[in-house]
Amino acid sequence: MDREDWKGLPLGQETQYESRYNPGLLHPIERAISRAHLGLSGGELPFSGLDEWWGFELSWLNPRGVPQVAVGRFSFPHDSVAMIESKSFKLYLNSFNQSEFASWEEVRDTLKRDLSTASGGEVTVELLGVEDAALSVVKPEGFCLDQLDIETRRYQPDAALLRLDAGRGAVSEVLYSHLLRSNCPVTGQPDWATVCIDYRGPALDREALLAYIISFREHQDFHEHCVERIFCDLQQLSGFDELTVCARYTRRGGLDINPLRSTLAGKGLPPRFARQ
Repeated sequence: MDREDWKGLPLGQETQYESRYNPGLLHPIERAISRAHLGLSGGELPFSGLDEWWGFELSWLNPRGVPQVAVGRFSFPHDSVAMIESKSFKLYLNSFNQSEFASWEEVRDTLKRDLSTASGGEVTVELLGVEDAALSVVKPEGFCLDQLDIETRRYQPDAALLRLDAGRGAVSEVLYSHLLRSNCPVTGQPDWATVCIDYRGPALDREALLAYIISFREHQDFHEHCVERIFCDLQQLSGFDELTVCARYTRRGGLDINPLRSTLAGKGLPPRFARQ
């Protein structure tokens, strides 16, 4: 808690849960502070992308007082001024529970307005029924690194672990691992994710990449910053022709966070995986 962007957060504090609509519960965290630690202060960012949140505990009352339930999909642009602290997001969604709205469209528009205002970026909001086909899950595409037989004892991010595999030349491939774990910088709670690396250029050494992913195991930072660190470390290794890094984190408090950073503008996230 020695960084400015980690102070005064709802995380780790005793909280009163409100059930009446209150947009003031949202707590933005400026992206620039953590990006400065990656050498990304000022100038154009080396990536585009988005942070896609899924909210599974969203409910409100219709004009007749009957509860409505939905799953929310929220897409924040990578260049918004701020991201939203996760506990404040949960508290904000909880505040809809005993509030009446005329329609699903009114709820969607309210969410879009409040989240865009708080984050300083144009947020896209979609409300899905709890039986919507979009909630189905798939197996990740590509090669799973987790089957590789390696040994490692490094549990803090270490870009020096990364290497190229000169013997394979230039490739176009997708590599993924279920072994990414980072930790909340405030509470220390573990955050689990499947990370996917889709790239074109000099081949990565797969064993070295797996050791690097594992090295986040005791690292404390937010989901979005972990993905940006992975992207920057990989891009500095080679300057790939194309590079996309995304992570689908498991759910906590009804919310999951899925950051994506890419050299390709408009690159979208893969469908949801089974762990979500």
